[in-house]
Amino acid sequence: MSEISQYGGDFWRRGETLGEHLERRGIDRREFLGWCAKMAVLMGLGPVAAAGAESSAGNALAAKLGALKRPVVIWLQLQECTGCLESALRSYDTAIGDLVLNLVSMQYVELVMAAAGQQANDALEEASSQDHLLVINGSIPRGAGGGYCTIGGESAEVVLRKAAAKASHVLAVGACAYYGCVQAARPNPTGAVGVQDILTDRTVVNIPGCPPIGEVITACITYILSQGHAPPCDTEGRPLFAYSARIHDNCPRRAYYDAGQFVGQFDDPAARLGHCLYHVGCKGPATFAACPVIKWNGGTSFPIQAGHPCIGCTEKHFFDRMTPFYSVLPTVPGVGVESTANKIGAWATGAALVGIAAHATGSAIGLRKARMKEDAVVSLPVIGQDGKQPQDGESK
Repeated sequence: MSEISQYGGDFWRRGETLGEHLERRGIDRREFLGWCAKMAVLMGLGPVAAAGAESSAGNALAAKLGALKRPVVIWLQLQECTGCLESALRSYDTAIGDLVLNLVSMQYVELVMAAAGQQANDALEEASSQDHLLVINGSIPRGAGGGYCTIGGESAEVVLRKAAAKASHVLAVGACAYYGCVQAARPNPTGAVGVQDILTDRTVVNIPGCPPIGEVITACITYILSQGHAPPCDTEGRPLFAYSARIHDNCPRRAYYDAGQFVGQFDDPAARLGHCLYHVGCKGPATFAACPVIKWNGGTSFPIQAGHPCIGCTEKHFFDRMTPFYSVLPTVPGVGVESTANKIGAWATGAALVGIAAHATGSAIGLRKARMKEDAVVSLPVIGQDGKQPQDGESK
């Protein structure tokens, strides 16, 4: 830590490796290996080790990280709310949180740096002149000549382009940096766009979410520093280790969805029983994220587990596509649990193209079934003695 720790005490010395720094700080080697083992599993570098056994992937990751010498990170905060950086900083484990901060030399990070004014501008200029990892929170407003967000008298776009010139890797962290988030929602008064819309000649790793899970941000930075390249990503530039599966596929309420047991309204009997939240707006079937697996606050919980439907915040344009948040998400025919982020878009397009033909075919089949039902002789109603369909929250 450079601009942070020189005001706060024991910082990472020049020429010192991370392993030497952690040893001097008194961080236990076993604790470091345990953290690396967890990171290795999260990043898909190796399997979970059996109880009492060592993780070979974790040991390999620890060896690479321990040999690092003060990699420089610039953390820009543009048109945003600071929630993404807060998510990364406010770790549930103070030892691990401190370890993450000491993993890099953050010479410029507005939220926690003591410098201000010209001193802060000088720190950004100095860091930008070196080989560095660039992390961005927030969208880039292009309206009014960039006047909606300025830093040191320069527009957010100019600041971004200067900081990215010598960056080895670029990470767009949060939904704002991904595509613009709420600022880019219709009618998008500031002309907000994402980092990839500005740096069109660069590879941008997107870590969407509002905010993303802190461990996912940490894991992506750790992957780049230890492997020397960006993690494998989907077509949206999202790391596959965190965004390859739908929330729906790993949801603890999935069995209730398959059984047709849904919450009809908040605080009804079905809600108290933990039934599926699909009918009160859950966007889990169309959202790719690791929330059910990693969870928040040290694996304690995540929104669906706590009783609130997913709002789809890791998906592009979710403020327009997923609203009203408490309305039922239309189903996409043919999408199963084996779907990937890359396939679902193509399937959705195909479904739209055959929609008219499917409607016509469905109408003909429905008419045929209606005629067959008229000819059938049934002594009792099929559904309930009164012939009524059970409502949401009732037993089926």
